[in-house]
Amino acid sequence: MTKESEDIQAVERLGEARDAIVTELRKTIVGMDEVIDEMMISIFARGHCLLVGVPGLAKTLLVSSLAEAMSLSFKRIQFTPDLMPSDITGTELLQEDPETHQRHFKFQKGPVFTNLLLADEINRTPPKTQAALLEAMQEKRVSSGGIDHKLDEPFFVLATQNPIEQEGTYPLPEAQLDRFLFNILVKYPSYSEELDIVRSVTGDDEPEPKEVIDASAILEFQHVVRRIPVSEHVFNYAVTLARATRPDESDAPEFVRKFMAWGAGPRASLNLVLAGKARAALRGRCHVAVDDIRELCLPVLRHRIIPNFAARSEGMTSDTLIEKLVEEVPSDEKLLKKMAS
Repeated sequence: MTKESEDIQAVERLGEARDAIVTELRKTIVGMDEVIDEMMISIFARGHCLLVGVPGLAKTLLVSSLAEAMSLSFKRIQFTPDLMPSDITGTELLQEDPETHQRHFKFQKGPVFTNLLLADEINRTPPKTQAALLEAMQEKRVSSGGIDHKLDEPFFVLATQNPIEQEGTYPLPEAQLDRFLFNILVKYPSYSEELDIVRSVTGDDEPEPKEVIDASAILEFQHVVRRIPVSEHVFNYAVTLARATRPDESDAPEFVRKFMAWGAGPRASLNLVLAGKARAALRGRCHVAVDDIRELCLPVLRHRIIPNFAARSEGMTSDTLIEKLVEEVPSDEKLLKKMAS
């Protein structure tokens, strides 16, 4: 069997695993279809997520249920103003050998040594502590006492932010926000969904998701996702979209020059393609379409662009600017080639 045939079969298995995971999540989670989809895309694209939503929308339950269905270790850190970097990464403890009575330092691993880490209200802790977590996210290791300690694989951070409470918070700088693959908005449930939530949660049943795949399977699928082929047309579309957000670009749309203070960097182009590969694979396809890129523009770009004062004064948000951008940037192959040249 050729490598290509093996990848096709692996993509089919990934699509089946996705359906099975969603079935298990439905035992505890009502609604949030788009959030679940984007979280799974992020996991198989080896990315981290920032979840933005008000308290009480079952973000913690969703993450813990996802960890159970994927047979991943799960830990949660409640970020507070007095949280120290060592409370996340771990610390050196002085220990005494009971036989020789010699003292030595031993590294006590922190909660970051897990597969799925929920960083709850990440904007409530000072920048020094935020930086410790973000460094671990980027480097996939923790340095202590001159020794590097590798994090468990696979490793994902799902951080949450409360959009309505701003007092006593430390918003993540743009450079640190850029390290998250997705910025996912967790919205209020619909009337029917909220009714289902009230019925299920107020009862005596406590269903638990069953294991569908394990860590080794996730790592294998991540490699398969990376091998998904991408046509030059789709590459051009992703790069054109990202570059069109930059007001200083000569071919930027007029509304971008008027309403954007800052645009997305090259990491946006990379993440659009990687997320597109994961989205295609999770749907059982071995090719990335322009629609995959288009559908992922909001979670990939919304935390990477900065609307200026003129945009805010007219009630325009990052999402409305991105939606307008998707409408204006052509997806036709010939037009993209012309723009690229």
